[in-house]
Amino acid sequence: MTAETPRPGELELVAVRDLAADPAEAWRSWTDPELLHRWWGPTGFTCPTARMDVRVGGTSVVSMAAPDLGFPEMFSAWTYTLIVEPRRLEFEFRFSDAEGLPLDPQAAGAPPGVPAVVHHAISFDELGDGRTRMTVRESGYTTPEPIELSRQGLEQSLDKLVPLFGEDPR
Repeated sequence: MTAETPRPGELELVAVRDLAADPAEAWRSWTDPELLHRWWGPTGFTCPTARMDVRVGGTSVVSMAAPDLGFPEMFSAWTYTLIVEPRRLEFEFRFSDAEGLPLDPQAAGAPPGVPAVVHHAISFDELGDGRTRMTVRESGYTTPEPIELSRQGLEQSLDKLVPLFGEDPR
């Protein structure tokens, strides 16, 4: 079962952005640490850590921080389950320590209701004229409250990503 098909009882978050980049360039935004450093995290957050091991079974360790807002560096581990470069990337997201070892979400500072594992599927669909539609799907949620918090963070992060490739083609 892919992250595109939520399990029974799970809720899904979907965010879409059209990028002024071909699929290979858009793909790099999720796999190249230099690009990830530039956009990962909501408004006001930075991405101090992006240790990438992008292969099926590999785990990347990524962080976000906003010391000025009172948020210390928080880590997540992304364990890859499917890689179809440059069309599709799937991973299991877990809150982690700096070494990538899983942490209970609430112990890591996440609000109640955030599941231990959030499945991510990112697809990169060519639109022509050097443009790509990127669709991000998150599943694993069982209540709407954590979805709304994640939606806010994801939407703000993706809003930081779009300008990396030039004008928003929408």
